[in-house]
Amino acid sequence: MTTNNQLPSDLAVFRNSYAELFGSVPPLPAAKFEFSGDVDPEALRLAEQLRAHAFYSDIFDTKTTQLMLFGMLLTSGAGAAKFHAIAARKAGATWEELHKVAELASAVVALGPLNNGSAILNELRTDEAKG
Repeated sequence: MTTNNQLPSDLAVFRNSYAELFGSVPPLPAAKFEFSGDVDPEALRLAEQLRAHAFYSDIFDTKTTQLMLFGMLLTSGAGAAKFHAIAARKAGATWEELHKVAELASAVVALGPLNNGSAILNELRTDEAKG
């Protein structure tokens, strides 16, 4: 089985980018590199190229990217949100910025069903009125 020291150099660079961002490689990506690096390194390479392209761009700085990822992961209940909060702090995010993201995520989750449900019910009521 492949170990972290035996990853091809390009995959090792991708793996090291997690440690640079978070201070260490979180458990889920660590397992991904261990297992996928052994079973299908090309799939891992493709996934990591996508991640690198999305996470490191000239559109958003690291702090903004990490704040957005924190909020996205909060809305899905993913434990990885914690690591993106850590990365956002490392990139200069304030506690107030992180809390505002948590507030925004809460509003999105709370209002989504009401927005969607109201739209569905309004459409059904309109259709029913037409006969």
